[in-house]
Amino acid sequence: MMNKFGLSLLTMFGIGHIKYAPGTMASFITCLIYYFLFSIDVNFYYFFLIFLILLIYSIILIDKLSHHFKKKDPKEIVIDEFFGQSIPLVWMSGYIISSGEVYPFFLAFILFRFFDIYKPFPINIIDKKMKNGFGVMLDDIMAGVYTFIVFYIGVLIYIYSDFK
Repeated sequence: MMNKFGLSLLTMFGIGHIKYAPGTMASFITCLIYYFLFSIDVNFYYFFLIFLILLIYSIILIDKLSHHFKKKDPKEIVIDEFFGQSIPLVWMSGYIISSGEVYPFFLAFILFRFFDIYKPFPINIIDKKMKNGFGVMLDDIMAGVYTFIVFYIGVLIYIYSDFK
């Protein structure tokens, strides 16, 4: 029973079993989840607490249930995309909510997928060397951090330039 729930969580309740681009679909669904959460004005202190608990639980589950998959970092496990995509969305939440626009979600989605797929340094090292639950999660979290940095620099350039 617990293994079944754990496997469901790791695959984001079946998204990981989609034949083509399950990671991209998981990132897209994550953007939709955050769009909904921002629209209902969710209490982010509670959300952050749940986020941290699920993050730690997911790392443990990846280590515990990885034998159910053929590879060490299987494409079916997409909960790491949820957490990686969450990083820029949570950090950008103030800007996203104040702008009331959809384009920050789209930009965060595109940037995250870019960094997650191409894995620039040191994400590529983490991906190659760390084959445990923490490593599976960390490369996506780093892609999320890169996404936020690029987005933030872009916002600063926009604010302090004549592009307005």
